[in-house]
Amino acid sequence: MKFYIATDHAGINYKDFVIELLKNKNIEVEDLGPYSKDRVDYPDFAQKCAKAVKEDSGSFGILICGTGIGMSIAANKVDGIRAALCHDAYTASMARAHNEAQILCFGERVVGLGVVESIIDAFITTQPEGGRHTQRVKKIMAIK
Repeated sequence: MKFYIATDHAGINYKDFVIELLKNKNIEVEDLGPYSKDRVDYPDFAQKCAKAVKEDSGSFGILICGTGIGMSIAANKVDGIRAALCHDAYTASMARAHNEAQILCFGERVVGLGVVESIIDAFITTQPEGGRHTQRVKKIMAIK
């Protein structure tokens, strides 16, 4: 399992925590930046992560900004990507089970580190349910 991770200046404080968490689970992580707390534009990093996930079949992504909203909107503009804004373990689990989300988004200003850990655990351990959800995912992906 491999994850790409990117943030903006409002999400950078959680990035090292998330990288360490994934590495402790023996998950490969590639840090796509930014590498300082200087102000940056979240669409640039959302696009960078979403394109990396799209090009690396079977990989996943994590995007963090202040709320997670901007990152999720921007990442979902990349054709073939399903990025989900999650606030708790339940929404992360459903994002994988029902929507086959490849990118997990959350906000540093919205969720605490303990919740982040439970969100990531739910996201990485939940498998897509298939069945009726597969048809729905196909319909989502057909929207242009």
